[in-house]
Amino acid sequence: MGNALDRLTIKGFKSIRELDNFKLGNLNVFIGGNGAGKSNLIEFFRMLQKVMNGDLNEYIFSGGGVSDFLFNGREVTPKMYFETHFGVRGHRFSIVPGPKGNCAIFDEARYYEPGEIGWWKLGSSSDGTSMLVDEAKGKDWGAKWSKRVLSSIASWKIYHFHDTRAKAGMRNSEIVQDNKYLRFDASNIAPYLLRLKKQHADVYQEIVDSIRLVMPFFDKFLLEVDSLGEIGEKQKVSLSWLQKGSDYPMQPYHLSDGSIRFICLATALLQPDPPAAIIIDEPELGLHPSAIAILAELIQDASRRTQMIVATQSPALVDHFEVEDVVVVNREDGASTFKRLQLADFSSWLETYSVGELWSKNVISGGPVYE
Repeated sequence: MGNALDRLTIKGFKSIRELDNFKLGNLNVFIGGNGAGKSNLIEFFRMLQKVMNGDLNEYIFSGGGVSDFLFNGREVTPKMYFETHFGVRGHRFSIVPGPKGNCAIFDEARYYEPGEIGWWKLGSSSDGTSMLVDEAKGKDWGAKWSKRVLSSIASWKIYHFHDTRAKAGMRNSEIVQDNKYLRFDASNIAPYLLRLKKQHADVYQEIVDSIRLVMPFFDKFLLEVDSLGEIGEKQKVSLSWLQKGSDYPMQPYHLSDGSIRFICLATALLQPDPPAAIIIDEPELGLHPSAIAILAELIQDASRRTQMIVATQSPALVDHFEVEDVVVVNREDGASTFKRLQLADFSSWLETYSVGELWSKNVISGGPVYE
């Protein structure tokens, strides 16, 4: 997992005053009460993607303005600082607020080892664009190093399957050509599954089998391509399906929120060529306890093929992981803290209780904190 995230530093971002050189493994399960800061950690990855896509300031404005991103506002935090290490590569930069609410990227640098390169300063940009991306697009000698760092960052994928409304992409048709990878919101779930069915039949069958464990009434997907439309119009496919014992074609809107969300989760976790890191916030949302057990198995299996970063509020989900996989997020003096659990601290407790039970009993701290 050379492109997986090994160490992470975040300073001054939302509720995270200082997370310094935090080590990550193949499986990282972040737990904590409401408002502890789990989602803010996930938000860092969204922000990083926006930086790489050139959309930093649009992201900042849509999120309420820069003061909402600086820890305790401008008066307390003059800038945000971020540093990532992944294998032999690394990337660091600061975000500095401008006078009109826009942001600049300051002191951006890339890292590459072994050899004499080390940290290479890229510079700053007043408009919030990444110098790493600019260099990677160029033709000078440094482009090859920036491309390698950029490709590592781009290989991390955040999945967010919370939007299951009738208008959500996952419940509607999508063009069959949109099938190269699963999008962050699974808006192309049908064409992606159709490609797996044709090109990775074994993986497709694993996904179907997992769905049947959670939805015993489910028989199979139809994934029929719509041939209607004018000549030259792109063909579309939707997540149509059959129930056992019936030949009536069910539509995506017949699936419950939890069911369609699990379909998306199973597809993301079983995909044949997973990204270097998969990041998911509250994957248990809307799932039955029996489905959560299946979900945990899929997460554990995925962590053997890629890095998993999961934020959850479910003791039932946490029950299925080793105590060393768990990172507790708390609030102390208004700031989020992150602590990975150690087996030695809980070995005697684990003879009687599960990890989730210890969390529920507050033996493992991570409940609401009243400051």
